[in-house]
Amino acid sequence: MKKMCVGIGILILLLGCNTDQDQLGQFNPYLINPQVNFTLNLNLPQYNDLNFPGGSAIITSQGIRGIVVYRLNDDLFTAFELSDPNHIPSECSRMIINGIEATCPCPGEDNTYNIVTGEHKTMPSLYPMLGYRVERSGANLRISN
Repeated sequence: MKKMCVGIGILILLLGCNTDQDQLGQFNPYLINPQVNFTLNLNLPQYNDLNFPGGSAIITSQGIRGIVVYRLNDDLFTAFELSDPNHIPSECSRMIINGIEATCPCPGEDNTYNIVTGEHKTMPSLYPMLGYRVERSGANLRISN
């Protein structure tokens, strides 16, 4: 009986664990999971804003509709997909960045997200922005999934 209880406990523990993929919001039915793996050199002038906390850069050549990279502090960066995660990608679904907010410009949509956390501004029950991993090595940022 004791072995059965231990086995059930281990099974519950394993099923309750989240993977990195879960935390990055990879299971959104509206968005595909594009292959993303690129490096930004922070010494290049187009990424100068990322050298300061609160700075951001938009990379239009990656992801579904582009990626926004944001610098939180000296060591921490975030990267999120710019396609609105709460409807199917369309011509208007690339979100517009204003400060730390990303807003969907599609008519009839009232979706605004925080680019620091990826969460919807007013309805956290909606899908969050699709997140990407950011690894820093010296003056380089590697963004991947």
